[in-house]
Amino acid sequence: MAFIHTYLTFNGNCREAMTFYKECLGGELMLQTIGESPVSAEIPAFMKPFILHSSLTKGNLVLTASDMVPESGLTAGNTVSLLLDCNTEEEARTFYARLSADGIATHPLESTFWGALFGGLTDKFGLHWLINFEGNSRQ
Repeated sequence: MAFIHTYLTFNGNCREAMTFYKECLGGELMLQTIGESPVSAEIPAFMKPFILHSSLTKGNLVLTASDMVPESGLTAGNTVSLLLDCNTEEEARTFYARLSADGIATHPLESTFWGALFGGLTDKFGLHWLINFEGNSRQ
């Protein structure tokens, strides 16, 4: 079965927020900065300490977040995305196609440097979705 996780977007204070949520909820916190990633060379130096991806995990609780603000900036409604974690590549491609119908494909579904098939879209109702398939890592 596929899972949906909440994905939060912050404007430079992701580390602070996720540390706060860890203090409140417990669990294991993973933080990856832009400077620690393969895209580091393509990003301005002032952004290197920003969080590219973070996750707080405690049992079935999974909260994910980033400082990767879209070019349009943060506005009410684009600070939270639904991360649909798929079990197969076919499921990811099907969900991406269905959810992006009459919407906006904001990031094509493609293989990533971290080994996932990943893409983003805004559906026809204005909700932001991130589609992810981790390959054989779950099987």
